[in-house]
Amino acid sequence: MKSGPQRLLALVRSSVPPMHPAGLPFVSAGLAVAALGRRNRWVRNAGLAAAGANAAFFRHPPRRPPSRPGVVVAPADGLVCLVEEAEPPPELGLATGPVPRVSIFLSLLDAHVQRVPIGGEVLAVAHRPGRFHSADLAAASEDNERNSVLIRTPEGHEVVVVQSAGLNARRITCDLHAGDTVGIGDTYGLIRFGSRLDTYLPAGAQVLVEPGQRALAGETVLAQLP
Repeated sequence: MKSGPQRLLALVRSSVPPMHPAGLPFVSAGLAVAALGRRNRWVRNAGLAAAGANAAFFRHPPRRPPSRPGVVVAPADGLVCLVEEAEPPPELGLATGPVPRVSIFLSLLDAHVQRVPIGGEVLAVAHRPGRFHSADLAAASEDNERNSVLIRTPEGHEVVVVQSAGLNARRITCDLHAGDTVGIGDTYGLIRFGSRLDTYLPAGAQVLVEPGQRALAGETVLAQLP
């Protein structure tokens, strides 16, 4: 049984999610402003507020992926904004024709850490420059700057996950490379600030979400593979 201080520390750790390392410079800048302006209440409070807001934005909550086989999970927290048929990004060189696509819009209040939707081998990673339309618009999938990842499962199914920049999101980070082996729910990237994730599924996959539904990265099941 843990003592009082140890128990309190364990409670805080279990209640407050850790922060992604990408947020450290932003939180540090806010704390620096607060420290330098500590004699001025407004400057101090503004610095602390900025540090707190950035710590919340870059939060990296633990997630537990489902254990049942053949499922594709949400790559991001957010709102399912589109479920439709669409062609995967041409820069990946796939000749599949239209396939099921699930799009998730991330607001500024959502956790912006992205997770791998399915376990397997990374076959390709392709970045394409583009525009910065609002990520909740249908045109964002076609026109906005994006980073696409193609993953093949051990059973041979191919799933594509695409990070799309948004109106305020001007920095896409992806830690994956061709040849990597990934597990379902692994953290693989980040977009600052406000963005969209598109998941392209194999033909015949059963989509299990609808527009308007909230998704949790690494936990919400988007589809069952054929």
